[in-house]
Amino acid sequence: MTVAVASTTIPGPATTKKKVNFANLGVGAAMNMFEVTTLGQPFEVIKTQLAANRQDNMATAFKRIYQRGGIAGFYQGMIPWAWIEASTKGAVLIFAAGEIEYVALGSGISPFAAGLVGGMGGGLAQAYTTMGFCTFMKTVEITRHKATGPSVSTFAVASEIFKREGIRGINKGVNAVAVRQCTNWGSRLGLSRLAEETIRKLRGPETSHLPLTGWEKIAASAIGGGLSIWNQPIEVIRVEMQSQLKTTGRPEKMTIANCARWIWQTNGLKGFYRGSVPRFGLGMWQTICMVAGGDALKKFVNEKYAKH
Repeated sequence: MTVAVASTTIPGPATTKKKVNFANLGVGAAMNMFEVTTLGQPFEVIKTQLAANRQDNMATAFKRIYQRGGIAGFYQGMIPWAWIEASTKGAVLIFAAGEIEYVALGSGISPFAAGLVGGMGGGLAQAYTTMGFCTFMKTVEITRHKATGPSVSTFAVASEIFKREGIRGINKGVNAVAVRQCTNWGSRLGLSRLAEETIRKLRGPETSHLPLTGWEKIAASAIGGGLSIWNQPIEVIRVEMQSQLKTTGRPEKMTIANCARWIWQTNGLKGFYRGSVPRFGLGMWQTICMVAGGDALKKFVNEKYAKH
């Protein structure tokens, strides 16, 4: 999603802004769909399984997921919720993060700081416009099997939650999603830009102004995505708030604060880091797809449209 800054190109010292158009918005949606349909959703399912069932280890998580539906178990919640989310949040991030980063760069701050601010703004925009309901329902699909049974359709579950709890019910945990997305994309975009600048400096002054190669872009994206795992406690809180698992003593109405207390009381400090390994992989894969892959596809599309 760092291509989310598709409207802003930073080849070196100079910064130019390209027009935000429907083709560029489509790039964000297309790359998000590719990311989630390949490795993204399996990483998401494993991460959520571990965060919601904090007593599980990696082997147990794989076994339980496979028992729920074989290979298809690793894609629980993808259709329709992850697809709906992926096809919309990329476009939101492209517009919001791109515009914010461009304005920030114009003020004279560093690419790292501009990326940090742009990513934070784009992440918040994602959470409150397109992600709340979809993220909640993905988590419901991954955790509801013990509570409601797999025979109930996902739409029936969504309808029941809406009838029982209204708009707030189907957006449960949206504030935690917002904190996660804000810190996710602030650090992913900022750290990716910092990695890009570091790679340019390592090249030497003669070639530092040249655009990054494909492999350099992938490396910078992987660094930015991988290092962004620092906010895993926020993700565990988000999963717990949206989980459908029923546990004795678990607060009925969860806030970020009482959810954090519940995790601490039941699992201690290590509970906040359950699911870190699959999330590390997810962060790298998302950022590689949305930065390296997205920038390449954006360039192809823009060049093609420029000829007409």
